[in-house]
Amino acid sequence: MTNRHSLTFTAQSEHIDELGHVNNAVWVDWIQQVAIAHWTSVASPEHQQAYFWVVTRHEIDYRGNVGVGERVTAETFIPNAPTGARFDRRVDFHNAAGKVIVAANTTWAMLERASGRLARVRAEVTAPFRPFADEDAAG
Repeated sequence: MTNRHSLTFTAQSEHIDELGHVNNAVWVDWIQQVAIAHWTSVASPEHQQAYFWVVTRHEIDYRGNVGVGERVTAETFIPNAPTGARFDRRVDFHNAAGKVIVAANTTWAMLERASGRLARVRAEVTAPFRPFADEDAAG
């Protein structure tokens, strides 16, 4: 069992750069959209009200691209347990043939809404995102 979340995106003309495919900034936006959708779909309302996330790092590998009208499915999951306030996330974009064409590892930090300060990611916050990919592989 894994806890994955998916969204499908269709490349529109405004997403296309001078090379004729989706611009890198659009991929980053889509990464954020699927991450936020995952959080809002499984985190408790209390945690959503108490915390928010900010990106501290993106690492993206581009292995392909898509043009206008083409669709990609973004699949996200949490590969490992959090460290302090940090929570890493993986996002893979699959083309129509199912091939991963863009793969991202992102690091997010959790902040308390009330204070704007970093907050340690506690077990009750991570519970809806489990099992993590490393736990799934081990079990």
